[in-house]
Amino acid sequence: RAKNVVAASRPPVRFFSAEAPVVDLYLGQLDQVERLRSMAEVSLIFFYAPWCAHSMTARQEVQQVAKKLAKQVQFVAVNCWWSQGKCRRQNRFYQYPIIHLFYSRFGPIEYKGPFVAQYVESFVLRVITPLTYLPSRAKLKEFLSYHEPRVVGFFQFNSSPQPPGYITYLSSALHALKRDFRGVVRFGVVTNKQVAEAISLKEDETVYLYRRLNSSLIFPRRERNFTSEAICSWVFEHHETVIHWLQPPGTKSRLLEYELTKGPALLLFLPYNPLGSKPNPILQQFADIAVRYHSCDNNNHSSLDKIFTSHSLCCQSVPLPESSSSVCEVCLSLSRSSLTSSSVRCSFPSTTQGGDVLHSYLRHCCLHQLPAPVSIKTTTSVDCSNFLNSYSPFSQYSACCRKVEPQLNNESQAKEEPDMQRVPLLPPSLSIPPSSVPQQGGDGITGLRCQTNRTLRFYVLDVALNWPLAVRLGATGNGSASLHQEAGARGDGSFAAIVNLKDEVHYVLHRSPATTLTESLEAFIRNFSAPYSLLQRHLVGEEERKGGEGETRHPDKHQHSPPRPLITELTTSSFLPCVMDLQKDVLLFYYTQWCGFCSVLNHIIIQLARLLQGNSTITVARVNVARNDLPWEFMVDHVPSILLFPKYR
Repeated sequence: RAKNVVAASRPPVRFFSAEAPVVDLYLGQLDQVERLRSMAEVSLIFFYAPWCAHSMTARQEVQQVAKKLAKQVQFVAVNCWWSQGKCRRQNRFYQYPIIHLFYSRFGPIEYKGPFVAQYVESFVLRVITPLTYLPSRAKLKEFLSYHEPRVVGFFQFNSSPQPPGYITYLSSALHALKRDFRGVVRFGVVTNKQVAEAISLKEDETVYLYRRLNSSLIFPRRERNFTSEAICSWVFEHHETVIHWLQPPGTKSRLLEYELTKGPALLLFLPYNPLGSKPNPILQQFADIAVRYHSCDNNNHSSLDKIFTSHSLCCQSVPLPESSSSVCEVCLSLSRSSLTSSSVRCSFPSTTQGGDVLHSYLRHCCLHQLPAPVSIKTTTSVDCSNFLNSYSPFSQYSACCRKVEPQLNNESQAKEEPDMQRVPLLPPSLSIPPSSVPQQGGDGITGLRCQTNRTLRFYVLDVALNWPLAVRLGATGNGSASLHQEAGARGDGSFAAIVNLKDEVHYVLHRSPATTLTESLEAFIRNFSAPYSLLQRHLVGEEERKGGEGETRHPDKHQHSPPRPLITELTTSSFLPCVMDLQKDVLLFYYTQWCGFCSVLNHIIIQLARLLQGNSTITVARVNVARNDLPWEFMVDHVPSILLFPKYR
């Protein structure tokens, strides 16, 4: 009998450091996991393979999270690769690492996001507090003011320590985290009857789905079973999402193709911190545009708007300090509770109280350039701009800037009173007429989704995690630096592009330093939605090569040093100057790095270039069409291809 010549595997060793607050079960003791889970309310189980590079990278991220949340969460790591371990025998994992979270007896909740410390910590915090407590109407309004889908449950804790349906509602919030690791759908709970009446909730154990663009819904308990799975499915079937987060996994996946085949997509790359205490201002502006873009019916208010608010308009004329002939009409659209609607009173923010908000709108107003001066006697004017601070349904600011022709009396009065800074509030009867009040639909974006056949879908991507995709679309710089060099932004690090997969084109937003992100995106969307769009197709090519590689991008007939290359390598930027040269015939070879037939033809092209090397009127060139976009009229439908561009054409 032959002896066993295969050496036995080495016994496993500890994967995590001894200082890390992680229980490392490197022998695959799966039975110990159940015991450790029972000792903590929230547990994180990290399944790894010692040889896996992804597991080694994620180990550092998990250790950072464990050091922060060790007092709240039990962290356990299990070696699921050792053949003699119980974990390897009972589980069949097709990739590593795997993170499972358990909330008491509920679980496992698999984490499907990137293995970055900030994202993992944000997901753990969502599991720790799946519900947001809403003790007052103010908290309820703030909770419903964001663009993400919101769910509110009403449960009274008066009769018993715990209502029977509360655990079911809590489990539905955990089920939602299984579908979306970002926790886009937020769940809140109301225990006060007076607070619940603000959104017309009167019956106990009621689940309310707030929708901004359509009527809000209440979970139909007579038609569906009141279970956590049923509530979660009902929420995801009927919720509204105006912006979508995209997170390509980095491996072979058709996620990006699946989303882009649905229609033209507006992709916004922005620096995002999932642990930020305050909402991202860039994301807020983008969500505001998306909400107005999808608001097809301005008169269709949700039940929250009908119950919570009654709108009233207050306007104030403010002279601009830079010019004596410019006046800003700053209007505040107030929304008050129905209980106090009888005593509506204009409370305009002064320069001392809320002056930051007021001055920001005045700056927008001053930047707005009018095509022609408008007399102060004019009763109607379309030269107004509406600047919406946020997408909150409870308050809205609008600014309208007009040029006022100075009159003799006005000039003398201005000279007599040069230090007048405050203008009294206009009474409602003397306010600007409705025709000149900046309307929400006057921006050209509101309801545009229902006015054009080129409907856009709004997507958001984290620029730090999707930097290669941004570069492929036309961003410049590096992953850690800001992207405003290409986009024209003022240091906010955002990059925007519209991708139309059906037409195989994409457009890049080039921002002007004098415009805000909101103004640039609105103009970008309007230009794309126009029947005859003025946007130019963006062509992406390889970066210019450095000297010393033996190749040149721009052939120069007067240049003798360095020597003329045998085959000229063309890129997107150097393509047209080379092939359209009137003094030379250009023989162009189209190829790609993955084409096998192109490699076969390489030696033939080299021999041909050597034969023509002495002829200065002929240029042999090649272009990699997989890395360089070309105008449509110069593209080919297959590779390899050879085209001749004669001179004097």
